[in-house]
Amino acid sequence: MSQIYTTGSWTPHAGHEEAFLEEWQSFMDWATSLPGAGEAVLSRDQRAPERFLSFAVWESMEAVRGWKQHPEFKPRMGRVQDHIDKVAPTELEVVQRVGSGPETRRVPAPLAP
Repeated sequence: MSQIYTTGSWTPHAGHEEAFLEEWQSFMDWATSLPGAGEAVLSRDQRAPERFLSFAVWESMEAVRGWKQHPEFKPRMGRVQDHIDKVAPTELEVVQRVGSGPETRRVPAPLAP
């Protein structure tokens, strides 16, 4: 199985940016402690500073499902979404890597769903 990234495009309500950052941190501190979770990163769009993009690495789609089906997921995500105007989440499968490290390789994965 190939690595999975969960991503989100987040637009907090005006004036809620700091509260959003605190709740996202708390949410992902919990998420990254779960089996199969790796690092999580939140970035701010330099061209549209009201928008944030998140990336979290998971060892498998099963790990992502376990996270999203956990009884704590909805209440914890709800605390983040209290500060959000728009969110667009998705899951991405790694199909290729480019770079100079030992992990650089084409990942054998079908491209069709």
